[in-house]
Amino acid sequence: MTELLLHPNIMSKLHEEITKTIGPEGTIEESKIIALPYLHAVVKETMRLHLAVPLLIPHKTEIDVKLRGFLIPKNTQIFVNAWAIARNPSYWENPTQFMPERFLRSEMDYKCQNFSFLPFGSRRRMCPGIPLAQRVVSLMIASLVYHFDWKLPDGVTPENLDMTDTFGITLQRATPLRAIPVARRD
Repeated sequence: MTELLLHPNIMSKLHEEITKTIGPEGTIEESKIIALPYLHAVVKETMRLHLAVPLLIPHKTEIDVKLRGFLIPKNTQIFVNAWAIARNPSYWENPTQFMPERFLRSEMDYKCQNFSFLPFGSRRRMCPGIPLAQRVVSLMIASLVYHFDWKLPDGVTPENLDMTDTFGITLQRATPLRAIPVARRD
């Protein structure tokens, strides 16, 4: 929601897509979510930029490995820093900017075949909850944007929002978002 409050044009475009698909008096249903490509792009971009788990499940080398001139000894635990990959300009144009459109131009999915989009890990250690998480987050964001206009409390502007993360096993915002929902009267 913070990114949508920081980018009202994106929230407006998302609301327009949802309203056009669902209708003015419609109900957000899972069957209709499939027909919302911009919503899926917003969800993917959110998961890219704001990973829930910044370091993926560790791997362990089974043999000595030489990689780019470095020796990684057998039995070394290796952590994949998905947070850094998601912000790497070698993989992403303007990596710190919230740009859902990048996923409209891409066939990139949650299965992570190219290893630059890792919100759920990859391969054998990939999160088995991908379908559930994708559906729940999509339904939640669609419902919040469809049913409400959002504003910040008095005295708070988008420029004042603290986007600092606190690192740990999971990634959280240092300062929780406080926003005011206003029922839509469309």
